[in-house]
Amino acid sequence: MKTFSAKTAEVEKKWLIVDAEGLVLGRLAAIIATRLRGKHKPIYTPHIDCGDHVIVINAGKIKLTGRKLQDKIYYRHTGYPGGIKSKTAGEILEGKFPERVIVKAVERMVPSGPLGRAQMKNLRVYAGAEHPHEAQQPEILDVASMNSKNTRSA
Repeated sequence: MKTFSAKTAEVEKKWLIVDAEGLVLGRLAAIIATRLRGKHKPIYTPHIDCGDHVIVINAGKIKLTGRKLQDKIYYRHTGYPGGIKSKTAGEILEGKFPERVIVKAVERMVPSGPLGRAQMKNLRVYAGAEHPHEAQQPEILDVASMNSKNTRSA
C-alpha cells in the first residue's frame, strides 16, 4: 500500500469562525493551531498547507488562568542597544490591540519557517464581534462545547 500525499490543488479549505469570549487562551490557541495546520483532516500532509481559514472574534474577552494576567510577560526589542521592552498580558489585553495575545499564542504553536508563515496568513483575529468575512459564509466552531475546561467562569 502506498502512502497518501496530498497535493496543494486537492486541498479543500473551509472558513471557520470562533467566538473567544470566556475561553481559556492556551486551549483555544491549541485548537486554532491544529485547524490552521490541517491536522484534523484525514488528508493531512506535513509539508502542504492543508489547514482551514480561521476567524476569531471577541479576542479582547479571552480569559487566562491563575495569575497570568499579572505574571505573563511579553518581550520585544526595538533594535537599539538596551532596547528591550516588556508588557504583561493584562496590559496588552486592556490596550489598543488585545488580539495580539491570541496571535502570539497561535504563532508559537505552528512551525517557524515558510510553511508556518503561510499558515498564519489564514488566521484573522478581531478584538470585537464584527468581522468583514461574511461573504465567505464561515461555519461556527463551538470550542466551548468541546471540553468543559475550555471555558473560564471566574
